[in-house]
Amino acid sequence: MILNGTEIEDTFAEAFGMRFVRLLITAEESYWLDAALREFCGDSASVIGCDAEIGTELWWDPSQTPDGRPGASVLVFGFSVDALQKAVPRRVGQCVMTCPTTAVFDTLEPTDRRIKVGRHVRFFGDGYQQSKLWVDRRYWRVPVMDGEFWVVDEAYVGRGVAGGNIIIQGRTCRVALEAARRAVEAIAALPGVITPFPGGVVRSGSKVGSRYRNLKASTADAFCPTLRGVVQTRLHPEANAAYEIVIDGVDVEHVGRAMGAAIRAACGPGIVRISAGNYGGKLGPYPIPLHQVLQTPSNGKDANNVTKQASA
Repeated sequence: MILNGTEIEDTFAEAFGMRFVRLLITAEESYWLDAALREFCGDSASVIGCDAEIGTELWWDPSQTPDGRPGASVLVFGFSVDALQKAVPRRVGQCVMTCPTTAVFDTLEPTDRRIKVGRHVRFFGDGYQQSKLWVDRRYWRVPVMDGEFWVVDEAYVGRGVAGGNIIIQGRTCRVALEAARRAVEAIAALPGVITPFPGGVVRSGSKVGSRYRNLKASTADAFCPTLRGVVQTRLHPEANAAYEIVIDGVDVEHVGRAMGAAIRAACGPGIVRISAGNYGGKLGPYPIPLHQVLQTPSNGKDANNVTKQASA
């Protein structure tokens, strides 16, 4: 398949199941909201070495948020409910409660699993914290030096999908990176998905396993231009750089839609091939074919629809 002069390889991304929560963080103004998001989403590129994969999903207008202030929803992915139980309260306490004027809400509809958030963070109040039932949810009001930190007591946990991906191959690093940025920007406009790596782009793509016994993953040598002639390459003959876009989402449909939007945005002059990373079905049970996702409309859904999808 050729799209806008770019070869779309007949292959698939191999995605796998993950658990996730969808929190809404608000603040008095966008400056402090951005500060909280930067801290909360830090050190969260890959569960290979991080406690969770996290990214900003959607920006919310004050008219849409529970407290009438600017907000953003974040998706937090982990391999298990227990992993999320460890990661989320710690990040909320260290990265959001410390940031001026913030509050934390839960935006998933009820599911069969949940984690404690404010129920852990409340102890920082040293006995002065108070609970409040508001709109059928329990919150904790923790006294802090600019007033109170409002945080939801518990957050519902959904079943999501991680590891959707495309690999953009370009004639030069500059051309490939410009295409990768276009792809990330296209995904950012869609609900229900995140790109957790730095700027949404992966320079050090990985494969499962290593010649070193204690290492779970190592460099994707088939896509490294300096290893041509040393390993069996998957690079186009004219490609001198490759960048991967990794996508996590609330379900396979949202991830596939994001992959399609990314491919369309990335294609163009200098981009010789778009491929994907897979391991022959050994990593995850969700193959997402590149040719198939290009048949799916790329238009997104509103936040309320995503909430309903995510809780299914």
